[in-house]
Amino acid sequence: MNLIKELVKNGWLKSVEIIRAFESVQRKDFVIDKSLADVDSALPIGYDQTISQPLVVAFMLEKLEPKAGEKILDVGSGSGWTTALLSHIVGQKGRVIGLEIIKGLKEFGEKNISKYNFIKQGITEFHLTDGREGWKKEAPYDKILCSAEAKELPKELKKQIKVGGRIVIPIENSICVFDKISDKEFLKKCYPGFVFVPLVKTK
Repeated sequence: MNLIKELVKNGWLKSVEIIRAFESVQRKDFVIDKSLADVDSALPIGYDQTISQPLVVAFMLEKLEPKAGEKILDVGSGSGWTTALLSHIVGQKGRVIGLEIIKGLKEFGEKNISKYNFIKQGITEFHLTDGREGWKKEAPYDKILCSAEAKELPKELKKQIKVGGRIVIPIENSICVFDKISDKEFLKKCYPGFVFVPLVKTK
């Protein structure tokens, strides 16, 4: 709880819904070394991947502005923490689709999130796939969150977000926010100074 208070105090966590999600979904359930769960840093989760720093996750979620009842695509779901946070926020009437390209991590994420019953309730599902291709079956999405760095906004994600929707994705050490204002137009705003693992490509 000290970590959450620090994030609130320093202005990273602001929205009531996101603060409640941070309080309800315990980061320790999604890390390998439980003793480091409250440390504000990225942590290894195997397969050369990390669970993002809490400060960064808070910043990205605040920029994404997830709401109850929305359908959200979570690209690079990893250990499942962001997927669980989003699932808590969207609630019973919402949907969160988690995409992970690494089989062991996808299984790890599903196992971690299982204690929260989001999958059983039909709120959350995971798929083993290349996140850059999105998940057409459930498109269009209200929001898309990507937790790994890309060189540019993937074309499929552009297609799968609805008009009026928002994508938050790391691009070249910046967190970028894309608002889709028409079928082909996006407003873009980037916030530099962040480091992410790269979006893994299909071999």
